[in-house]
Amino acid sequence: MKRIDPTGEQVVLRAQGDLGEVTAQIAQVGASLRALTVGGVDLMARYPEGERTPSASGIVLVPWPNRIRDGRWSQRGATEQLGISEPKYGNASHGLLRFAPYEIVAGDAEATLSAVVYPQTGYLFTLATSVTYTLVDDGLAVTHRIRNAGDGEAPVALGTHPFFEIGGVDTADLVIAAPGTTWFEVDDRMLPVAEHDVDDATDLRGGVRLGDVALDRAYGDVVRGEDGLARTTLTAPDGRTLTVWQDESFGFVQVFTTENYPGRDLAVAIEPMTAPADAFNSGRALTWLAPGEEWVLRWGVSYSG
Repeated sequence: MKRIDPTGEQVVLRAQGDLGEVTAQIAQVGASLRALTVGGVDLMARYPEGERTPSASGIVLVPWPNRIRDGRWSQRGATEQLGISEPKYGNASHGLLRFAPYEIVAGDAEATLSAVVYPQTGYLFTLATSVTYTLVDDGLAVTHRIRNAGDGEAPVALGTHPFFEIGGVDTADLVIAAPGTTWFEVDDRMLPVAEHDVDDATDLRGGVRLGDVALDRAYGDVVRGEDGLARTTLTAPDGRTLTVWQDESFGFVQVFTTENYPGRDLAVAIEPMTAPADAFNSGRALTWLAPGEEWVLRWGVSYSG
């Protein structure tokens, strides 16, 4: 009997770019972005084929990123109870499509993966969602679409969870620079209790070597360029740079390092988010979509060598 890959069908994209061939691999389950190369340089922390997605690597986090305290949330006079998907901390974590198999329409250099969030215990709304991965000259552009396909306004937030690298460089030697001007203090369940202006200990705008810090921190009030994009960068000692950009829909970025990623001493996730953890309770940056309304939001990855 043929074994079924726990991450589902695999899609491989290829195109020619300014620095050579650009490739990407996307897994069906969770619409997970699991590999990206530019000119033969690996830009994502791969994990072994045929294994479950580790640490939510590359998945789409919808209709909320991060955590909801106790899985219980209250908005507009109603209280709902979601299932607990993070038993360690007693929270509902990373949305409702983390383990969902998406429908795939793929070409040579672009793939669209679609899935529906159906009404269920704790979330009584219907969302038609899709994510399109498009290869570009220097990396990848990602477009998310969320449409309220039900009755009544629906609360929505979205995030992503990709782990990055620059091939041939120890991740500990990469310098990360992130654009947040505020950061979120969390309790022992990794839930926000306060938001502070960055200080010398938390400000990443000037760059910090990853081997010198342990990070699991969300940043807000991100600084944007004249084009409206916020950018988080990883820079190698030889000057090669990976940039994660996010449009104005993404007002937050989570930076997470771990020593428990398969085959690696250190891995780093850069997670664009439209709202911080527990937004379904705080209301911070929570988006409400009217029936039939569609939300389009974009982020991407670029590489310069």
